[in-house]
Amino acid sequence: MAVRTAEQYLAQLHALLPQGPAWDMERVPELGIVLAGLAQEMARIDARAVALNSEMDPTLVTELVPDWEAVMDLPDACLGLTPSFSDRQKAVQQRLIAVGSQRASYFIAIAKSQGYPSATITQYRAPRFGRSRFGVSHFGTWSAQFMWTLNTGGRLQLGRRFGASFWGERFGTNAGSSLECLISRYAPAHTVPHINYS
Repeated sequence: MAVRTAEQYLAQLHALLPQGPAWDMERVPELGIVLAGLAQEMARIDARAVALNSEMDPTLVTELVPDWEAVMDLPDACLGLTPSFSDRQKAVQQRLIAVGSQRASYFIAIAKSQGYPSATITQYRAPRFGRSRFGVSHFGTWSAQFMWTLNTGGRLQLGRRFGASFWGERFGTNAGSSLECLISRYAPAHTVPHINYS
C-alpha cells in the first residue's frame, strides 16, 4: 500500500475543483493556501493509516510494542529486566507464533534461539526387563526415565566480549540464565531437565 505525498493530494484536489470564477486560483489565491493545508493533512492521515496497518502485524510492529506486550504477558522475565527494543519486538513475534512441544527438537530450537548452535539432548532410559543388556547402558533408578540433559555444545555465540562488542553493551551477565529459565518453564512437568554447559 503506497503512501501518497502532499503534492499528490494537492494535484488531486486541484483536479477535483468545480468550474467557475469562485474556484479560479488566480482570482482567489487564498484557495491555494487552504488546499495546501488540506493536502498536508490528508498525506499525514494516509501515512498514519499505513502505519496502523503495519502495527496490526506483529512482525512489523514498532509503535504498539507495549500494547502487544500487555496482551501477551511480556516482557518475558526470562529475558531479564531491561531487554533491548529489538529483543522485545522479537519476543512479541515469537510469543504469537509459538506452538510448544515435548519433543527434543523443540528444546534444541530454544537453545539455538539463545545462541547455542550445537545444542543436543541426552535422554536417559530406565532399565526394563527384556530391553536392557549388560554392558550396553547404565542401570539407574526408575525415575531415570524422566531425566534428560540439554548439552549446550560449547560456548555461547552471542556473548559480550572485549574487542567484539560495541560501546554501551553490558558485560558480566550470565548468558545461561535465560536458557535455564526458558527450559524450566517449557519442560514437561513430569521431567527433570539438566543443562550441561560443557
